[in-house]
Amino acid sequence: MNQEEKQEKVSIDFRIIMAIAITLIFWASAFAGIRAGLKAYSPGNLVFFRFLTASSVLLVYAIITRMPLPEKKDLPAIFFLGFIGITIYHLALTFGELKVTAGSASLLIASAPIFTAILAMLILKEKIKTWGWVGIVISFLGVSLVAIGEGEGVRFEPAAFLILLAAISTSFYFVLQKPYLKKYSPLKFVTYTIWSGTFFQIFFSRGLFQNIKNAPIEATLAIIYMGIFPAALAYITWTYVLSRIPASLAASYLYLSPVLAILIAWIWLGEMPFFLSLVGGALALVGVIIVNVWGR
Repeated sequence: MNQEEKQEKVSIDFRIIMAIAITLIFWASAFAGIRAGLKAYSPGNLVFFRFLTASSVLLVYAIITRMPLPEKKDLPAIFFLGFIGITIYHLALTFGELKVTAGSASLLIASAPIFTAILAMLILKEKIKTWGWVGIVISFLGVSLVAIGEGEGVRFEPAAFLILLAAISTSFYFVLQKPYLKKYSPLKFVTYTIWSGTFFQIFFSRGLFQNIKNAPIEATLAIIYMGIFPAALAYITWTYVLSRIPASLAASYLYLSPVLAILIAWIWLGEMPFFLSLVGGALALVGVIIVNVWGR
């Protein structure tokens, strides 16, 4: 076991660290970007516009590089993963942010590593030590405080359930894609799932062009930014990370995202989370430290 742990630690090289950093920075900025876009766009229009942008960028790249299409036998799985990982996740997150602040939404999304660790153990047979579960419990308590703190005082905000739905759906996406990363490169797989996820969002395309015409340029640029960087680029870098290290370990780094998201939301939107949200975020970070230092 010691030798295996040493090999796992060595495998986390500079490229993986850079991919994690790029992913976290862009994904953290997306929480504030969503709030900026929601000032002029409906949640459905925002999500569809964002991933239409991402799909278009990836389509141009696919044409230039003559990217092959996936094998027919893999299409049902790719469409399913695109549905839960792109469509469900982003619609639930965006509708949830109508009520939940950007920084606190990211703290709730930080529950995704908890679900990912459980799913990775059940589906991928990844092992987690006792200290790992201690860290998971502490992190879960942290995100629970965030959910409670989203109401005024200790009043529970129902929209928090949508954010938790997003966390669960993206956890399934992280774990279930692992076997396909042995066959497809991260870039190809992300392209396929973003295309399929965008397909399921066509239902929300109604009124988009009128919305673009009437919206302030700042909101439109925020959505285009999210389509190119937090969507297309960050999903590629994150899938690269998942292709190189265990899903439960990779997901634990997402606990660093709330800190970045709160900072970005404060600078971009002038938002400050509730006190209980800050306490919950601190507990979540303590939990991930335990997972990474003693839980592997």
